[in-house]
Amino acid sequence: EFEAGISKNGQTREHALLAFTLGVKQLIVGVNKMDSTEPPYSQARFEEITKEVSAYIKKIGYNPATVAFVPISGWHGDNMLEPSSNMGWFKGWKIERKEGNASGTTLLEALDAILPPSRPTDKPLRLPLQDVYKIGGIGTVPVGRVETGVLKPGMVVTFAPVNVTTEVKSVEMHHESLPEATPGDNVGFNVKNVSVKDIRRGNVAGD
Repeated sequence: EFEAGISKNGQTREHALLAFTLGVKQLIVGVNKMDSTEPPYSQARFEEITKEVSAYIKKIGYNPATVAFVPISGWHGDNMLEPSSNMGWFKGWKIERKEGNASGTTLLEALDAILPPSRPTDKPLRLPLQDVYKIGGIGTVPVGRVETGVLKPGMVVTFAPVNVTTEVKSVEMHHESLPEATPGDNVGFNVKNVSVKDIRRGNVAGD
């Protein structure tokens, strides 16, 4: 299965390349199904896979020193939440980065070591529209994710490139009204005196 995934058109390669291309900076490699190796929980097999995946992700643009490689068995729970007694040979993963090095044994610890990305609230508002809805009794509701800046009720926004300017009446996320939306938030917001025909998917709201 590993060989299929890492082959020329395999999924392991595809997902690693997609992650890098989409700007994912932090990576964890979980080497799964360690219970199914020959012999089970084989250190040699783990090291072989680590070596091969390291070489490949380096080609894509990742620095393997910043990537945690964790031997796991999802089915049996080895090294998922607690260190596994089946892999006493595994001395843990280590990652080096300018924000501070990290180390641990389990996949959970590797996940906890991920640094949250900075949320650029100090930049101008940029919110690409994913959709525009017409909601009865409310009006026109554009939907999208805040990339930079802040969106809040009462603000005046302009949609590019159509150059439509309007006031934001309300901002909602998961059917709850928000005092403000920040980068990473997927929101819907109600705008004054704008028809669904005026703005469309792909337009960008800015201040």
